Amino acid sequence: MLDEQVSDSVIASVRAHLVEQIGGPPPSAASVTFLGLEPLEVLRFGPDDDDLVRYVSLGCSRHPMGDPSDLIADPVRGPRAELVLTLRGGAGVASGVHRTLAVLAAAPAVEGVVLTVDGLLDVGEQLWKDAPFTAMLLGESSIGDLALPEPADPVRFFDAVPITGTEAAWVRLRGAAALREAWAEAGIDVRDPARAAASL
Repeated sequence: MLDEQVSDSVIASVRAHLVEQIGGPPPSAASVTFLGLEPLEVLRFGPDDDDLVRYVSLGCSRHPMGDPSDLIADPVRGPRAELVLTLRGGAGVASGVHRTLAVLAAAPAVEGVVLTVDGLLDVGEQLWKDAPFTAMLLGESSIGDLALPEPADPVRFFDAVPITGTEAAWVRLRGAAALREAWAEAGIDVRDPARAAASL
């Protein structure tokens, strides 16, 4: 019961933090359920004045990330995170982008993945309808960390940048920094859902 109270408190705090940090009208929300897991929500903020739409997972931070095979998991201590996908103009209501982001946000609970900067999350198929991207590269977000009461770790927010299969292979071979350098040199806007892949 205590664990449930803690996790519900974390989710409420994360939601309030996101609304404060991102601003604008209240977000819309889509709930995604997975067998054996608590529901995950994906909040949709925007578009803002720059036509940017932010999709943010809400539920990944409910529990600390770690190895799901641990016999005794600490319900309080451990890294917590949520994913932020920013697209210019958005991806459309029926695109499936909400479910994809929820699947990736569920990876820590399902597969024991610990989300980190430069982490590569490869879906192996289109991230949403008609998208040329099959993976996400995680980076620092402009949304600040959310401090939680001691002894819990803060909640971190990671930008989830859509990348193509070729770009994902480049990250595995050369590293995330090399791909970001290629984007910068080519003047690629990674928030453009119709962008071309970097020439590697």
